[in-house]
Amino acid sequence: MDAATVALVLLGSGCIGFLFAPLGLGGGLLFAPLLHYGLGWEIDGALLIVSLGLSATVAWGSGLRHRKEGLFSDRRFKQSLRTALPGAFLGVLAVASLGGSFNLIFKGLSLMFIIWAILKTLRSNKKSPETENNSNMFPMSIGVGSGGFLSSVLAIGAGAIYVPVLKVYGGLDSRKAIGTSLHIMMVVLPISILAHFVALDSSQIDLLSSNLLLVLCLPLIVVIAANLGARFGIGKMSEQRIMHLFVAVLFVIGIRYAFDLSSSIS
Repeated sequence: MDAATVALVLLGSGCIGFLFAPLGLGGGLLFAPLLHYGLGWEIDGALLIVSLGLSATVAWGSGLRHRKEGLFSDRRFKQSLRTALPGAFLGVLAVASLGGSFNLIFKGLSLMFIIWAILKTLRSNKKSPETENNSNMFPMSIGVGSGGFLSSVLAIGAGAIYVPVLKVYGGLDSRKAIGTSLHIMMVVLPISILAHFVALDSSQIDLLSSNLLLVLCLPLIVVIAANLGARFGIGKMSEQRIMHLFVAVLFVIGIRYAFDLSSSIS
C-alpha cells in the first residue's frame, strides 16, 4: 500500500479515538470499515483482532482518565463481567464456526444493533433511570452479555449497548455509565483478542505479520488521541451534549452500514 493511504488510515484512527473516547465507545464501528475500505482487508479474524485492539486502546486511554475522575461504578463493573466475558467467548466461537468471510452477516448485525442502541438511548433520556441501589439486574445482565457477544462478532467495544443498559437498568448517570462501559471493555476486549488469535488461520497470521509496523503504530496514535478526547469531553462537554453527540454518531454510522449492506446485496 502507498504512503498516502497509510497516512490517511493513521489520521482517521486518531480522529476516531478522539471522538469516541468521551462517549464510552471503543470506536470499532468505524475502525472496522476503515481497515476494510481504507486498507482493503477482508472482514475476517485478522481484521477483527486489529479493530478490537484499537477499540481496547481507546477504552484504556479514556477509561484510565475516567477512573482518575471517579466517573465509574466499580460495583456495576464487576457485576457486568459475569455475563460480558461469557458473551465474548460465545461471539468468538460464532465467528470461528462461520469460517471465511461473513460480510453480510457482519454488516446486517451492525445495522440492527445500531438502531437498537439509538432507540434505547433516546428512550433513556426521556425516562428517569433507576438509582444504583434500586436497579434491575436481570435485563442489565442480559444487555451486557449481548454486548460482550457482539463485541467479539463485530469487532467493537459495544459501548453503544453498555452505556444505555448501564444507564437505564444499572441506575448510573450518563458519565458514570460511560466510564463503567470503558472499564468493561478494558477487560473484555483483550480476552476477546486472545481468543480470536487462537482461531486464526495461516493466511490471516501472514496478513498481520506483513503489516506488523502499521499494526503497532495504530494503537500509539489512538491512545494519545483517546486520552486527549477523554480530557476534552470530561472538562468541556455537558452530560446532555455528550448523549446528543452519542446518538448523532450512531445515526451517521447506521446510515453508512445501511448503504454498505444494500450495496452488498445488489
